[in-house]
Amino acid sequence: MNFRIKEICREKGIMLKDLASMIGITEVGLSKSLNGNPNISRLEEIANVLGVPVTELFDKPKEGVIHCPHCGKEIKLNPEKSIN
Repeated sequence: MNFRIKEICREKGIMLKDLASMIGITEVGLSKSLNGNPNISRLEEIANVLGVPVTELFDKPKEGVIHCPHCGKEIKLNPEKSIN
Protein backbone atom coordinates (compact mmCIF):
# COMPACT_ATOMS: atom_id res chain seq x y z
CA MET A 1 0.00 0.00 0.00
CA ASN A 2 1.41 3.38 -0.94
CA PHE A 3 0.85 6.44 1.17
CA ARG A 4 1.29 10.17 0.54
CA ILE A 5 2.15 10.91 4.17
CA LYS A 6 5.73 12.02 3.46
CA GLU A 7 4.51 14.24 0.63
CA ILE A 8 1.79 15.81 2.80
CA CYS A 9 4.29 16.39 5.60
CA ARG A 10 6.64 18.16 3.17
CA GLU A 11 3.77 20.34 1.92
CA LYS A 12 2.90 21.32 5.50
CA GLY A 13 6.50 21.72 6.68
CA ILE A 14 6.26 18.90 9.22
CA MET A 15 9.14 16.49 9.69
CA LEU A 16 8.30 12.79 10.12
CA LYS A 17 9.92 12.76 13.58
CA ASP A 18 7.60 15.61 14.59
CA LEU A 19 4.56 13.78 13.18
CA ALA A 20 5.55 10.68 15.15
CA SER A 21 5.88 12.76 18.31
CA MET A 22 2.48 14.38 17.73
CA ILE A 23 0.78 10.98 17.64
CA GLY A 24 2.80 9.64 20.56
CA ILE A 25 5.12 7.13 18.90
CA THR A 26 8.77 7.06 17.86
CA GLU A 27 9.95 7.84 14.36
CA VAL A 28 10.99 4.19 14.02
CA GLY A 29 7.50 3.13 15.13
CA LEU A 30 5.94 5.42 12.54
CA SER A 31 8.19 4.06 9.82
CA LYS A 32 7.41 0.44 10.74
CA SER A 33 3.71 1.21 10.81
CA LEU A 34 3.72 2.85 7.38
CA ASN A 35 5.92 0.19 5.79
CA GLY A 36 3.71 -2.53 7.21
CA ASN A 37 -0.05 -2.47 7.31
CA PRO A 38 -1.22 0.36 9.60
CA ASN A 39 -4.64 0.01 11.20
CA ILE A 40 -7.37 2.54 10.53
CA SER A 41 -7.03 4.15 13.97
CA ARG A 42 -3.34 4.94 13.28
CA LEU A 43 -4.28 6.41 9.89
CA GLU A 44 -7.03 8.48 11.53
CA GLU A 45 -4.52 9.84 14.07
CA ILE A 46 -2.11 10.81 11.30
CA ALA A 47 -4.87 12.40 9.21
CA ASN A 48 -6.11 14.41 12.22
CA VAL A 49 -2.63 15.74 12.99
CA LEU A 50 -2.08 16.66 9.34
CA GLY A 51 -5.54 18.18 9.02
CA VAL A 52 -6.56 16.07 6.03
CA PRO A 53 -9.18 13.36 5.43
CA VAL A 54 -7.89 9.79 5.73
CA THR A 55 -8.45 9.30 2.00
CA GLU A 56 -5.77 11.94 1.28
CA LEU A 57 -3.14 9.70 2.89
CA PHE A 58 -3.37 7.18 0.05
CA ASP A 59 -1.67 7.48 -3.33
CA LYS A 60 -4.05 8.19 -6.16
CA PRO A 61 -4.27 5.31 -8.62
CA LYS A 62 -2.20 5.78 -11.75
CA GLU A 63 -4.06 5.92 -15.03
CA GLY A 64 -3.70 2.63 -16.90
CA VAL A 65 -2.15 0.77 -13.96
CA ILE A 66 -3.66 -1.84 -11.68
CA HIS A 67 -2.09 -3.89 -8.90
CA CYS A 68 -2.05 -7.66 -8.71
CA PRO A 69 -4.29 -8.71 -5.79
CA HIS A 70 -1.87 -11.53 -4.92
CA CYS A 71 1.60 -9.98 -5.05
CA GLY A 72 0.87 -6.23 -5.29
CA LYS A 73 3.01 -5.70 -8.41
CA GLU A 74 1.96 -3.05 -10.90
CA ILE A 75 0.34 -4.22 -14.10
CA LYS A 76 0.30 -1.63 -16.87
CA LEU A 77 -2.73 -1.70 -19.10
CA ASN A 78 -2.44 -0.87 -22.76
CA PRO A 79 -5.92 -0.23 -24.16
CA GLU A 80 -4.67 0.00 -27.76
CA LYS A 81 -3.78 -3.69 -27.85
CA SER A 82 -6.61 -6.14 -28.14
CA ILE A 83 -6.62 -9.84 -27.44
CA ASN A 84 -7.99 -11.91 -30.33
